[in-house]
Amino acid sequence: MTLRKRISIIAVASLVSAGFFTTSAEAATSRYVTVNAQGSVKVVPDAVRINATSTNVAATSKEALAATAKTSAAVRATLLAAKIDKKDISTQTISINPEYKYENNTSTIIGYRASQSFTIVVRAADTAGSVVDDIVAAGGNSLQLSGATPFVLDNAKATDTARTAAVKSARAKAASYASLLGEKLGKVIYLIENSSPAPYVPMMGVAKAESDVTVIDLGQQDVSVSVTVKWSLL
Repeated sequence: MTLRKRISIIAVASLVSAGFFTTSAEAATSRYVTVNAQGSVKVVPDAVRINATSTNVAATSKEALAATAKTSAAVRATLLAAKIDKKDISTQTISINPEYKYENNTSTIIGYRASQSFTIVVRAADTAGSVVDDIVAAGGNSLQLSGATPFVLDNAKATDTARTAAVKSARAKAASYASLLGEKLGKVIYLIENSSPAPYVPMMGVAKAESDVTVIDLGQQDVSVSVTVKWSLL
């Protein structure tokens, strides 16, 4: 046998051997189970988001804006007196638009409307009702309240609890599948988390109690965590 032929035979044998081991490794890693699971925990909202707008109509845009600024200042002072931090009071929009009177298919400008809308976060949820009453009293008929919505401000602890529940559920589900297949769970190949925080849905959550004091019912909201976990099978 020539030296060139011997080298060719060794090269072919090496290729066959490499292909065999690659196939075996691929077969081993292809034995896995992937499951999706979710963990949820119900929590009482710890904060309330209030949406309010001060608005005034006047003969000129300057007068309308000045009147609205005065209303906004009264609302702002009331919020600060109620121990609402400045960082929790944010202006969303300021606008000035003409006001029209429509008659006989014609429109006539009768003044200008200026508005300033606020988003207010009340971190002490149980005081939100009195905050609503206070700002309505301060703003009078120039204040419009468009929403008071309970929400979960600090959901770190609830998220940890939901995450634990999600992983336990995923393991139990994967173990069930492995048992049905006559296999055992190996190591986790990967885990992907998709958190689903309690959604903020603008809505009116204000009611009047018999004592004529505004009460905001906090209710409960879900904090959820969903995971996708892939286990190898032994």
